Amino acid sequence: MTRRTVYVNARVFTADEPAWAEAIAVDDGTILAVGTEPEVRAAVGGADPGGADVETVDLDGRLVLPGVIDAHTHLVMMGEALGRVGLTDARSLDEIRARLVAARAAAPDAPRVLGRGWLFDSVPGSAPTAAMLDEVLPDVPIYLDANDYHSCWVNSAALAELGITRDTPDPIGGRIGRDAEGEPDGMLYETAAQQYAWEHLAAQATDADRDAAVERTIAAYLATGVTGVVDMAFDELGLAAFRRAAERRGGTLPIRVVAHWFVANTGDASANLAQVARAASLADEVATPWLRIAGIKLVLDGVIDACTAAMRHPYVDGSNAEPIWPLEALEPVVAAADAAGLQVALHAIGDAASGIALDALEHAHAVNGDRDRRHRIEHLEFVDRADVARLARLGVVASMQPVHADPAIWANWAAMLGDERADRGFPWTEITDAGAVLAFSTDAPTAPHEALPNLYVAATRRSALDDSFPANHPEYAVPLADAVRHATRDAAYSCREEGSRGRLAPGLAADFAVIDRDPFELGDDALLEARVIRTVVAGRTAYRADARPTESTDRGARAAA
Repeated sequence: MTRRTVYVNARVFTADEPAWAEAIAVDDGTILAVGTEPEVRAAVGGADPGGADVETVDLDGRLVLPGVIDAHTHLVMMGEALGRVGLTDARSLDEIRARLVAARAAAPDAPRVLGRGWLFDSVPGSAPTAAMLDEVLPDVPIYLDANDYHSCWVNSAALAELGITRDTPDPIGGRIGRDAEGEPDGMLYETAAQQYAWEHLAAQATDADRDAAVERTIAAYLATGVTGVVDMAFDELGLAAFRRAAERRGGTLPIRVVAHWFVANTGDASANLAQVARAASLADEVATPWLRIAGIKLVLDGVIDACTAAMRHPYVDGSNAEPIWPLEALEPVVAAADAAGLQVALHAIGDAASGIALDALEHAHAVNGDRDRRHRIEHLEFVDRADVARLARLGVVASMQPVHADPAIWANWAAMLGDERADRGFPWTEITDAGAVLAFSTDAPTAPHEALPNLYVAATRRSALDDSFPANHPEYAVPLADAVRHATRDAAYSCREEGSRGRLAPGLAADFAVIDRDPFELGDDALLEARVIRTVVAGRTAYRADARPTESTDRGARAAA
């Protein structure tokens, strides 16, 4: 007989009906019962708390939530970012440069200085240049990923290392920033960042580097109550790293990973379809409860802060951006993936891009027939009202990130669009009112990975970074209970796993988090001080705030307290 565990004396939010309970019974990784303590004890065969086959855990009145599923993240990149110089709260060029100089002093023999998270409006004129970095560190290559991870700011030493000159062509879907004379100015936008900076850095990294990044990511997520993730740019290196992580643990992982295979627009239709075929093959090959390839990821445009998101009307400065995937190139790829049974996730931030995404999905419906598809559009930061209705009609999941709407990082975003369009930014309630499913995530490392501050922004539209900012269009805030559902139940739905996890209900996976204070009783502000004290995955405690990690929990990694 397997040993059963009963968790009692808790405030359990189930994300189901009924919404509240006080105890949970777990049997072999699965929830056996949820309800009152007598009901749960009856389900395990009696009320004897000392029974030989029943372990009782008293949670001392703490809040229990379903394990959060971060429905859009970048796992290896997040682990790498956790080891780089953080710049999001460096709100001036002087502060950015001071942190880089300090990092160099701390590691004078490192081959490069790597940073992440800077904001355009922290730089004079929102126009970063290599010269700004050369002034303080001219002799070592510097690579700084923007907060949105759609641009990379480099110095002259990095440009030289990459071999980028005035004659280097812009890649499809990207741009090398250039000065008035046509010389590279230190900015790499969209696919230029991917194909030049990121591919170069990936080639310098070792398997050991990627393994360490994976372990940092797993530990960081478990410490914040996240029990499942959806990687939105999986590739061969990431797949190999997570396979090694599973091998180190006898074939399992401490966190459930669903992944979308990244498909780039090569400009060649056959090469594009070959990437879809690879994803379809992997979906058959990689299909365990811990690691699964669900579909493909297509990036249709960039980001509003850099004016690279594709808009139906120009930005305030008169510029605009072409989609990375024109409709004529996109339609056959989406149709092929749809026919293969893959989920299609389309990055679309601007309203022109989301319109193209929906056009391609409508085409797939027309050529492949009606069925449950569960395709998704990622971000939807500014979307046309008519397209909100199309989302619901087509059954497309809206995958959105509350932390991207944090008022502390809003100013440049709004300035690029102008007030009228900014007033409809991140319209969560408009989307749910139309009947579409909304799944929340963080898009780490473009934003902090912690689940509770993400829920705070969702429920309040206030800043989790700086409380001096007023709420950002609070009419689009969602009640806390709904915010939790979007981050658990609906996130599970987004990856076709609503029947196995995402709620606390009999028969579902015993994935949940225990929180040290209850924002449902204390108010939303408690989310900013709340701490995860236990994370349970498949019935096993994968993280405890008061315990060191164990071999069975996170072999080789160090969990945060």
